[in-house]
Amino acid sequence: MPIPRRALVAAAVALVLPLSACGSGDSGGSTDASGRIEGDITFQTWNLRANFKPYFEGVVADFEKKYPGTHVKWIDQPAEGYADKISADAAGGTLPDVVNVSPDLVAPLAKAGLALDLDKSAARYKKEYLAGAWAGHQVPGMTGTYAFPWYLNTGPLFYNKSLFEKAGLDAAQPPTTYDELFTDALRLADKSDGKAATLANVPTIEDFGRYGVELMNKEGTAFSFNDAKGVQLLTKYKELYDAKALDPQALTATPESSGKKFLTGAVAMNPGSALDLGNFKKQAPNLYKNIGITDQITSTGKVNMYVMGVMVNSRTKHTPAAVAFAHFVTDAQNQMSFAKKVAIFPSTAGSLDDPYFTKEDGTDETRVRVAAAKSLKNAVNYTPVLFSEQMKTALRNEIAKALQGKQSPRTALDNAVKACDTLLRQQG
Repeated sequence: MPIPRRALVAAAVALVLPLSACGSGDSGGSTDASGRIEGDITFQTWNLRANFKPYFEGVVADFEKKYPGTHVKWIDQPAEGYADKISADAAGGTLPDVVNVSPDLVAPLAKAGLALDLDKSAARYKKEYLAGAWAGHQVPGMTGTYAFPWYLNTGPLFYNKSLFEKAGLDAAQPPTTYDELFTDALRLADKSDGKAATLANVPTIEDFGRYGVELMNKEGTAFSFNDAKGVQLLTKYKELYDAKALDPQALTATPESSGKKFLTGAVAMNPGSALDLGNFKKQAPNLYKNIGITDQITSTGKVNMYVMGVMVNSRTKHTPAAVAFAHFVTDAQNQMSFAKKVAIFPSTAGSLDDPYFTKEDGTDETRVRVAAAKSLKNAVNYTPVLFSEQMKTALRNEIAKALQGKQSPRTALDNAVKACDTLLRQQG
């Protein structure tokens, strides 16, 4: 399973699933989900069969038992080239009836009229999910919600209490806002003579979101992260970079290299997972004894979450069955069962209050799970659904030039927005 994005790369699992090439033809289907639940439908996941075959076979069997007139064909695709597979299926009219998608994958399908609007066809289920999760598959410039929320993920921040204490900072009160982070980071760099940075990564689009920057206009036609607040954030990062409070190798950092920097005490804060705690215990026992766990830095009061969803093909010939199955896969009982098999979190309302997500038992895995679950209740997906991998690269390249002093933060963000807007127009 592929691991989602920067904050969670060290985690054991991923959050990305979509679907393959069977099921509905290219004839238009009904948007009415209120009819009899019957018929043959196709559901496809992404690289999950190897690890979770019994789970998904059980879900399918339970659904078919509940609705005797149905048959679900489960297909699993390899991770490689999945987005291209979805595009080909959409173009060829072979998109499955029920498709697991990430927000960025659902956007073009919704624009093409291939994703069923659940606000119209399944609104009665909306209250079953966390509000931020339900909103995760809404597309700027369009009205509607185009996938059921499935599982969520997020990651807390680890910090090195010893490095904080050596800098004269209160290790029991780590920074929670960007202003506090910048102040503490400069002090820590100064007190360590530049030998210890606080951060190991350049800002991403999620960081601009957590800082409170308006990332895009409401119509979904242009990006706006080059506003005064965006420039302010990048200017602060430039200050950190110059003071060595941002690791000098941040421009080329990978999650793995950032993790090693944290492991060796060269970096004071880093996102991570329960797996990291286990590694620290074995490889760096002194670090392990001094590990603090805190929420992601945010100036909005809401952390970033990654959300995956289950979409219904608007052209399915069996709308009631497809909607019922998509809801079944993502209902509280099945999400809770899946969450206990893999390090993810349910998107259903109330599930995060379960003792599994609130009670610590002294294990590293539980420490991280409880910390992450607590922050998810009002979390949002800051990454715009229209923000592609090419756009991420364009932003990163311009930020690198600004940190190196080759251009101003204002020019860097203006150039990044221009490049991203061009790419956005090419998306159609």
